[in-house]
Amino acid sequence: MNKINRKTFLKQASLLGLGGFTSSILSAWLPLPVLYGKRWVWMHPPHKRSEDDWLERFRNLKSKGIKSVLLMVYDSHKAFYNNPLLPVEQDILQRVLPLASQVGIEIHAWMWTLPNNNPDYAQHHPDWFVVNREGKPAHSHPAYVSYYKFMCPNHPEVREFLRQHVTFLASIEGLAGVHLDYIRMPDVILAEALQPKYNIVQDKEYPQYDYCYCNHCRRLFSELTGKDPISDLSDPFADAQWRQFRFDSVTSLVNEVLAPAIEAKGKYSSAAVFPNYESVRQQWMRWNLNAFFPMLYHNFYNAQPGWIAEQVRKFKNQIPLSKKIYAGVFVPALTPQELVEVEKLSLDAGAEGISFFDYNAMIELYG
Repeated sequence: MNKINRKTFLKQASLLGLGGFTSSILSAWLPLPVLYGKRWVWMHPPHKRSEDDWLERFRNLKSKGIKSVLLMVYDSHKAFYNNPLLPVEQDILQRVLPLASQVGIEIHAWMWTLPNNNPDYAQHHPDWFVVNREGKPAHSHPAYVSYYKFMCPNHPEVREFLRQHVTFLASIEGLAGVHLDYIRMPDVILAEALQPKYNIVQDKEYPQYDYCYCNHCRRLFSELTGKDPISDLSDPFADAQWRQFRFDSVTSLVNEVLAPAIEAKGKYSSAAVFPNYESVRQQWMRWNLNAFFPMLYHNFYNAQPGWIAEQVRKFKNQIPLSKKIYAGVFVPALTPQELVEVEKLSLDAGAEGISFFDYNAMIELYG
């Protein structure tokens, strides 16, 4: 999902006055009345869990109607499964898969996609990273926070690196699917409620947050239109072709590289996506994936909980009938009563289910 990072969201939730619920919310979250939709949960992998602990965790989830877990397997630096392309923290995935299967829980591998915080790549492949309108690359001048070191979706070596990464992951026996997160550009405009936390006002698109102007992107755009986005566009922010080019850059990576790699291994494909997709160049309604998880964290848009169902209805009308939407909700921003109502309204609006962010965060916040 896509945070700025989700741990930061938790801290910001407290700053926004959303952390004042008692520990009873966790018990209220788990015994939600089981409706007809499918329930998911994002889960960061705890490093020290016995098999009995995992089994208890999975049984508890299933008893509450949660049968699908989006388990973090790669955080843009280290992997939690064995992959020769990546530094491995430990192989949690292989431990968990048979335990989840034993209980009847399906595991989908949740991975960061375009951020790369491995210093080896910044050192040896600095040209892999996006560049802003000021000419500053993300690996040395990341926007907002230090981990916003996004790679360029157009760079051929980046595309091959990600193809190999996803192919290897999708090949793992017993894995139900691959869940793509951070499959986008850095935010050119942050959600409204986040801007004050960074002491910025983004009333328009500013150059330091606008990506990508690397040599690959400039060359491809020039070949397509005959124009260079820096030297030939007096107002690149307003240029429809340049805007669509960035949308198409991410869409091409998904539809031509990642989705085929996942499909070839018979795995379910999904992505965590933004409701304000324009601000991250993420026209996800055109992606050839099985399902989308819009992160409808209403408090970050200064919206009320009813906004969640409104967004579901809007996007459901923009995707093919064969594609599914699961409403991603930020549980700390909802009272137990609101959570029940949001799930019902989301299903009525056309969502096939709901996804809770996130299991570990709930334990951390509410005991």
